[in-house]
Amino acid sequence: MNTQQLIQEVTQLHADICSALADPTRILLLYALVEKPCTVNELTAIVRISQPATSRHLKVLRERGLVNTTRLGQSVEYSLNDPRIIEALDLLREVLRGRLIYRASLAETDGEPLPSVDIAESTDKHR
Repeated sequence: MNTQQLIQEVTQLHADICSALADPTRILLLYALVEKPCTVNELTAIVRISQPATSRHLKVLRERGLVNTTRLGQSVEYSLNDPRIIEALDLLREVLRGRLIYRASLAETDGEPLPSVDIAESTDKHR
């Protein structure tokens, strides 16, 4: 892959996906939708934010192509467009968990890294 193509893909990735994931509430909505499709009211109860705020977040996720909508009478049901987004989020959470374990090891050793701390191995042990 050439540099120009990589730049274009990363720019598109940021515009389409990363900006949609920039708010933790939207990530929580995606995790709720991996369980089952939900209406705005159901998601409002799960995430515990107002209905207007839920609708605004869902609009962003819909515009970025992360969720689909299906009309059910007077309600609209939301579902994940691609469940691989949850796999990607889970992987990012593992990276974060590894970094937190590493930081904790630094705190325990007065800032000196432990010689045998393998971040990937540490995250496997803590699952």
